[in-house]
Amino acid sequence: MDAGATGIKARSDVAVPAGVTPAPATEWVLRSAVAQDVEVVADLRATVMRADLERLGRYDEHRVRQRLRDSFSTQHTSIIMIGRELVGCLTVRPADGRQWLEHFYLAPHRQGSGLGSAVLRTALQLTDAQGATVGLNVLQGSAARRLYERHGFVVEAEDPIDVFMVRPPGAGTAAEA
Repeated sequence: MDAGATGIKARSDVAVPAGVTPAPATEWVLRSAVAQDVEVVADLRATVMRADLERLGRYDEHRVRQRLRDSFSTQHTSIIMIGRELVGCLTVRPADGRQWLEHFYLAPHRQGSGLGSAVLRTALQLTDAQGATVGLNVLQGSAARRLYERHGFVVEAEDPIDVFMVRPPGAGTAAEA
């Protein structure tokens, strides 16, 4: 998601689109990715995905980083910041008639605090405002699948490695039900 296009910036005095309710700016903000972020994000991806990829017999120290480098888009990626600390990232890019949620990673020490839900909720408010269906894939057995299910994603297809999920615009969350 291009934070510049969404109006969510790393400053508390910038207007946020109507209907979008991010956490207070002092807690976390999204900023647009820049080319210099790629290696930090590639390392974050390798750290976050390592256990699941090892469990699936698919971890490769070089490949896990290179796949991020090959698809990194400053146009569609937002960096999650707490203070001056880069704590995660999120990419939302249009393709195949939907928005694709990709490269959503949080530093391990920031997981389990509600930050992922807050960021995802903000991203989904924006895609809902566009009337967009959102697709994603998550690794089989990943704890992240529960996060996505709580936010209205349902399984569309799966294979031995990936679970492909979809969320129509305006799908409620488990917390709202």
